[in-house]
Amino acid sequence: MCGIIGILGRHAAAPVLLEGLKRLEYRGYDSAGIATLVNGSIDRRRAEGKLANLAARLDEQPIAGTVGIGHTRWATHGVPNEVNAHPHATDRVAIVHNGIIENYKDLRAELVAKGCDLASDTDTEVIVHLITQEIVDGKDPMAATAAVLRRLDGAFALAIIFSGHHDLMIGARRGSPLAVGFGDGEMFLGSDALALAPLTDRIMYLEDGDWAVLSPNSVQVFDEDDAPAERPVRLTELSGAAIGKSGYRHFMLKEIYEQPQVIGDTLQSFINPASRTITMPGLPFDPATLERLTLVACGTSYYACLAAKYWFEQLARIPVEVDIASEFRYREPPMAQKGAAIFISQSGETVDTLAALRYARGAGQSILSIVNQPESAIARESDMVLHTNAGPEIGVASTKAFTTQLTVLACLAIAIARGRGAIDAETEGRLTTALTEVPGRAAEILNHDERLREIAQGMAEARDVLYLGRGTSYPIALEGALKLKEISYIHAEGYAAGEMKHGPIALIDDQVPVIVIAPTDALFEKTASNVQEVMARGGRVIVFSDEAGAAALADGAEATVALQSVDPFVAPILYAIPVQLLAYHVAVIKGTDVDQPRNLAKSVTVE
Repeated sequence: MCGIIGILGRHAAAPVLLEGLKRLEYRGYDSAGIATLVNGSIDRRRAEGKLANLAARLDEQPIAGTVGIGHTRWATHGVPNEVNAHPHATDRVAIVHNGIIENYKDLRAELVAKGCDLASDTDTEVIVHLITQEIVDGKDPMAATAAVLRRLDGAFALAIIFSGHHDLMIGARRGSPLAVGFGDGEMFLGSDALALAPLTDRIMYLEDGDWAVLSPNSVQVFDEDDAPAERPVRLTELSGAAIGKSGYRHFMLKEIYEQPQVIGDTLQSFINPASRTITMPGLPFDPATLERLTLVACGTSYYACLAAKYWFEQLARIPVEVDIASEFRYREPPMAQKGAAIFISQSGETVDTLAALRYARGAGQSILSIVNQPESAIARESDMVLHTNAGPEIGVASTKAFTTQLTVLACLAIAIARGRGAIDAETEGRLTTALTEVPGRAAEILNHDERLREIAQGMAEARDVLYLGRGTSYPIALEGALKLKEISYIHAEGYAAGEMKHGPIALIDDQVPVIVIAPTDALFEKTASNVQEVMARGGRVIVFSDEAGAAALADGAEATVALQSVDPFVAPILYAIPVQLLAYHVAVIKGTDVDQPRNLAKSVTVE
């Protein structure tokens, strides 16, 4: 969602703020702006649309100052335009905000009644006017900010500067992430470590409810009760180089091609290749007595949960419930007394997933999280964290984060199955060996890139696309449809293949491509029968299978992609890659913004 960067520096702030905002583009946005302190006064530049528009504005009207804040806005309250763009400011205070102020209407009505002239439609603008009023009434910036924070309901990350105070910046967070960076005589604020990567490798993550007072050489942190608090300063391995495109046309393509490496890195965390066993010490529950697993996530991560449900139930013989995080706690589900809950999030900051975690915690569940950001809010509130080792994922449409999530879940399923005595050492060895082969097999799949580009040419003009799969291929069908929707804007739906004749078959005609995920597993013949039904009605069938499956379905298919034969256990990880590539090439042909699709944000930190 929205991106924040703040600089309390010694050099010209505007160019550094703009570069920081470029590193935050992956979060999704529709307007941008910066504000600096110039001779004690607040100056700002804002623009609707892409950062190129803001850069052009700065070229026309340069902005001076060594202290400043910047923002990429993803619209919630108020349409995307320059008036609603951040920073919002008065003559005394400027602020940028990620989140939603739930009681802003009441606060706005109060301000209007006092004669305040609010220029925008945003919830954020009420904060800057409330702080300004407190300062006019005699409070210093710290006391004014503290007073206003206590009045805000909702989620927020804030960066605030004050006219006449070149040695002060205040940051605050509740629900939305915010990090403090330490420089040499400089201090920084950022939505995440990526924003600050080229500026510093020393990062402090504020905890929920914290607010921080930055000076050029130090930071003072207060908790939600305004009591002084200590937070650890950590070294981050991120760098500016880690978030470059490395010669690829798009971040998404780079990240697809990184999958053999990052899957291998993830496996190394859990596999002992000598003994062909999974090593996962410190589980926060006893697998042998576990009564039920609950898996919760959003979007692509939710589809990883659906695939893992098959693994946990078939291998570990344990009941599994999978739920969308935004629905989970509102059902008020009863939780098993000896249950565990697993929460999956690339960012580790997804607000719905974090709220679901807290519900499960309150229900007495052991909490395990699978995240790509081990210092995130979800990670910090978990009993155990399993890191995906995907590295920075900049493209909004998740690729390598998804396959590494599947990889971690596959390892966890084996570990729990072995701990329950549901599989023997021989089966563990076979499944573990299959996992060790995945990085090599993933690299081989990338050799089908040109073939997938050819298939994409025939799909780019489609209005509707269906994806079919059975068993663990069903979640991959769902994920394939989501990828196509996200980046090409073509309507696509994923279905369990056996459900075709229960309604979706009515959609089949010679204008509808049907993507079939069909490795030759125990369910292949069933899927093949469903494919014949599609072919008989003129559907344009495109088959993703291995050589045997592709040969069996070649007659009547518009196209086939024959991957190498693999153990069915690891097929979901590998078959995710060609559906990613297909969606990518369709989007490129259509000319859409692959890395930053319209209306989407990388990290959803508001409900």
